[in-house]
Amino acid sequence: MAQAIAESEWDICAHGWRWIEHYKLDPETETDHIAKAHASILASTGKAPQGWYCRYAPSERTRELVAGHGGYLYDSDAYNDDLPYWTEVAGKAHLVMPYTMVNNDAKFLAGDVFSSKDFSDFLIDGFEVLAAEADRVPRMMSIGLHSRIIGHPGRVAALVRFLDHLKDRDDVWICRREDIARHWMAEQPFRAGA
Repeated sequence: MAQAIAESEWDICAHGWRWIEHYKLDPETETDHIAKAHASILASTGKAPQGWYCRYAPSERTRELVAGHGGYLYDSDAYNDDLPYWTEVAGKAHLVMPYTMVNNDAKFLAGDVFSSKDFSDFLIDGFEVLAAEADRVPRMMSIGLHSRIIGHPGRVAALVRFLDHLKDRDDVWICRREDIARHWMAEQPFRAGA
């Protein structure tokens, strides 16, 4: 898996060093785990993760520790918006790339959807609404995918149908979160107090 990631252009987001709750960690251990997650992914794949997103929930200091690490471009420990936004952390600009569980293949595990058709229809409907709104305001659609979930033939068919729906459109940018973050930084640079 690490070799496949190393040879790909996949987006790598650190999800934690171990499968634990960050909000239960003391500051020193959490700092250590954030650094170890970064180092482990870099050592395994040859690519540093650009984003951070806690499993479960972050602690009240996770964002500050991630920003202080210096190796992460953004964090996604937020469900409070549909577009990236800037915040100040310890007096420095920090980009937040909000995440959503709405368009996430975890719906298969939660029982929200059973068939790939249900999931692809849900994604297509969501996309069409956002595309219509994008005539007036910027829109971003995040789709959370996990190899252990979407990677089954009967489930990946949903992703194939969704991508087929988009393939002939010239008003769509299919990209990684890292690409969105870099675009946002270039087009919407941080402004103190804004």
